[in-house]
Amino acid sequence: MSVAAWRADPYRDALLTGQGPLFLRRDDGWLLPLEVERWCAVPDSADATVLARCRGTVLDVGCGPGRLVAALASRGRVALGLDVSHEAVAHTERRGGAALCRSVFDPLPGGGRWETVLLMDGNIGIGGDPAALLTRIAELTAPRGALIVEVAELDLDECVEVRVDDGRGATGAAFPWARTGAGALLRYAGATGWLADETWRAEDREFVRLSRG
Repeated sequence: MSVAAWRADPYRDALLTGQGPLFLRRDDGWLLPLEVERWCAVPDSADATVLARCRGTVLDVGCGPGRLVAALASRGRVALGLDVSHEAVAHTERRGGAALCRSVFDPLPGGGRWETVLLMDGNIGIGGDPAALLTRIAELTAPRGALIVEVAELDLDECVEVRVDDGRGATGAAFPWARTGAGALLRYAGATGWLADETWRAEDREFVRLSRG
């Protein structure tokens, strides 16, 4: 997975200011808005439904500016964020959370012992290969642990090449990204040893909880 795109100026600058606009842009001009303001704010009511389902130690993959990691830490929970952006990690730490500047595919602490893993804000797209990502997360998760995934609202299953774009001419490097709806996620889950536990909606966002058994 290319990390250069998420260390480019458009993403870093958006995190520094706490606001967009920021997009994922395909070469054909298609744009996916990124909700920078929500990521930099405190957890909202939809996030609260995720936090309430976290059990034990929590690993937030692609934590961004760390709203969920910081919220868990404030409750006395053991939580660690991962992000390939130095600014995202710094932002998380300023909020009182713990984070590492690494890819989920790098060597990580606690392998096979994390009790809850999070893939929020479309991060099932990391690497452009949901099956590979689910397989890797299975290696990190405890035998009876859970994975909570925020999925696309539509029944999507696609991999596209995109760039981070600020809508004003600044772009990052191209990288693969997947967009996955609940149906597609459940198909990938079944093929990689995950079991479906629960699907729910909150504030026009959709989530799926998977388990290792």
